Formats: sequence, C-alpha cells, structure tokens
Amino acid sequence: MEEMAKSVTPDARTVLEDGNSSAGLSQEQCVDRIRKSFKHPTVKFLLQKMEQEGCPVWVSLLRAANCKNQNVAGGYSSRNGMTICCNFLSLQDDVNQVIIHELIHAYDDCRAKNMDWKNCAHHACSEIRANHLSGDCHYKRELLRGFMKIRGMCKKESSKVSQKQSILL
Repeated sequence: MEEMAKSVTPDARTVLEDGNSSAGLSQEQCVDRIRKSFKHPTVKFLLQKMEQEGCPVWVSLLRAANCKNQNVAGGYSSRNGMTICCNFLSLQDDVNQVIIHELIHAYDDCRAKNMDWKNCAHHACSEIRANHLSGDCHYKRELLRGFMKIRGMCKKESSKVSQKQSILL
C-alpha cells in the first residue's frame, strides 16, 4: 500500500483556472494534505479495492489545482483522473472527503465497464453512491454547512448539481 501511495503522487504543477489563488490552501499545503490523505483508512481501502479489481491507479491520478468554479471542491474525469480544488479547501478532513468522493467515482468508472458519464442515470447513480459512501451527506456535515434538509435530499441535490456541472463542461 505504501508503494501505491508513492506512485499516486499528486501532480505538483499549479493549474490556475482563475487568478483567485489566495483563498483556501496554497499549492504546497494542498499537495502535502493530499499525500497525508493516503494514510486515511478509507482512502487506503478504496485504493486497495481498485487495485484488486485491476483498475489502473496511474501516477497523475490526482491533480492539485486552483479552480474557478466556486461550487466544487474537486472532480473526476474518466481520462484525466481527479482534480482537487485547493483554493476551496482548508482542512485535512475536507481534502480527505473530496479524495474519497472522487475515488468512488474512479472505482465506479473502472468496475462498470459500460459506464457512460453522459448518461444521466449512470452519472446520478455514481454521484448518489459517492455522496452516500463518502459521508458527504451525513447529517453532521449538513449541520456544519448550516442547513438540514429532509432525509435523502442532500444526495438528490448533490447529484443534480454534479450533473449540471458536467453538462457545462
């Protein structure tokens, strides 16, 4: 597992999609926190399961970036891997959460051989799984965000937002 963590080193190149790099983590802090996330038990578990499924965990799977889109902390693309938006993260827990969420997408993409991210049903299913399994929609997290909705609404709303974001790309 340690070798895997070393081989999946976050891309240290700064990717500025916008001039706003002052908010959140610096590039150096972000890369450091991404590396620390490889010690998180859920991240280790997901990487191990991907490896067992024969999913390629390539060197540039993770990319630390300053993103202009203010509604996302990260993203996954089938061909490009995961982007972690440093300028919208501040805590180690935030980084862990984003990586876990995006690793679930990567796992779904690898395991479901017919995964079509442009198919709304496929995308929604993966988004709901990622929100549920990563803990994104846990009630404590919702309270910290300042709102609490009807049970299950977070997963539905997050799925809608993610699908809208992918349509705009």
